[in-house]
Amino acid sequence: CRVFSNYGIILKNLGKLNEAEICQRKAIKLNPNYPPAYCNLSNILIDSGNLKEAEILIRKAIEIQPDMAIAYYNLGLIMRDIGNLKEAEISTRKAIEFQPDMATAYYNLGLIIRDKGNLKDAEISIREAIKINPMYAEAHNTLGIIFKETGKLNEAENSTRKAIEINPMYAEAHNTLGNIFREIGKLKEAEN
Repeated sequence: CRVFSNYGIILKNLGKLNEAEICQRKAIKLNPNYPPAYCNLSNILIDSGNLKEAEILIRKAIEIQPDMAIAYYNLGLIMRDIGNLKEAEISTRKAIEFQPDMATAYYNLGLIIRDKGNLKDAEISIREAIKINPMYAEAHNTLGIIFKETGKLNEAENSTRKAIEINPMYAEAHNTLGNIFREIGKLKEAEN
């Protein structure tokens, strides 16, 4: 069962979603009580756009292993994608409860809270993600966006520059920085 599940992960990472799905389904068939296979299949289905089945599978993983942080994290991602921000927040907080050092969960929580319009608490959550993983370029960029949205343009520039320093090829951060430059009147820098 684990062999099929692990091979399915490799295939997914190679972009072979159909083959990866087949492997995960075989793993589940071999051992219907193996929660990682449900999580892995759920991730494949998320990438394929099949959020309904992905949700069913991730809930099955939680049913089998109620303290599985990654399953709650994935459920939070699915709920955010379908617009159920309340359940997305609850699920993501549950992931953090079971794995308090999961930077991606704090990051996703920050995105959810931001989607709900609470920039102050979103900033706190994103900062926690950065505290756990200082090299988290996406978190630095999102923090820059939050700073921009709250009018803290110097902080926005610094945070976005940090994202670019971590990942110089991060196009979204370059775009964010250009928007910040435009807003503060640094038009020459914005063009670059």
